[in-house]
Amino acid sequence: MAKVIAVVNQKGGVGKTTTAINLAACIGTLKKRTLLIDFDPQGNSTSGTGFDKETLENSIYDVIINDLPLKEAILETKIKNFYVCPADINLAGAEVELVSMTNRTERLKRAVDSVREKFEYIVLDCPPSLGLLTLNAFAAADSLLVPIQCEYFALEGLSMLTKSVNSMKNEINPKLTFEGVLLTMYDSRTNLSNQVAEEVNKYFPDSILRTVIPRNVRLSEAPGYGEPIISYDKHSKGAKSYMKLAKEILKNNERKG
Repeated sequence: MAKVIAVVNQKGGVGKTTTAINLAACIGTLKKRTLLIDFDPQGNSTSGTGFDKETLENSIYDVIINDLPLKEAILETKIKNFYVCPADINLAGAEVELVSMTNRTERLKRAVDSVREKFEYIVLDCPPSLGLLTLNAFAAADSLLVPIQCEYFALEGLSMLTKSVNSMKNEINPKLTFEGVLLTMYDSRTNLSNQVAEEVNKYFPDSILRTVIPRNVRLSEAPGYGEPIISYDKHSKGAKSYMKLAKEILKNNERKG
């Protein structure tokens, strides 16, 4: 039975998609059958794993709007045990279409539940907003992974993010837990990165993950080649960090479970 982890932050540019892609790919590399669902209308998890958004036969849009079985929209990647359910431009219109649908916040959950037995981990790359798509992700997920970039404006959004997560959790899925808060774009040479790390520790003392993701050029390059960092450059700092994160999350879940 798969553990479903939603990667969320209402702020863009925090390393959310980078984390979703690379965490899922690294868990797959560690021999756990893993599915990445691209639930962000930008479709960056789709292109970042080597799929062309323009030529998709099926996508997550068809699953939640047209009731296509999720198993029919899943694609194999070059990495063993790592699969992707892609997104295309149609997903941008799904927010409007969902408004008039029955069980509008449960559409993704129903689809995810249908494939839980086939995977050990399912990672959801969520949109950087708090609309109906994100509500669907909250309903479908077991836990939330929140990437926070080590930059000044990250601090401004922390309290708002906490309130939003708590209210959505109470309304949509009371069983939802925190997988953890992940510091991204970390540069140990700057005071700012260390300041942000201290501040995040105050807000989430029990949830901050030990692994931090550094700024890394190879990590930024990999999506342009349609590859997770583990296959693009497995010796890079970025690859080592995401592999460390995957191991930390697997260990935490084994301990809980």
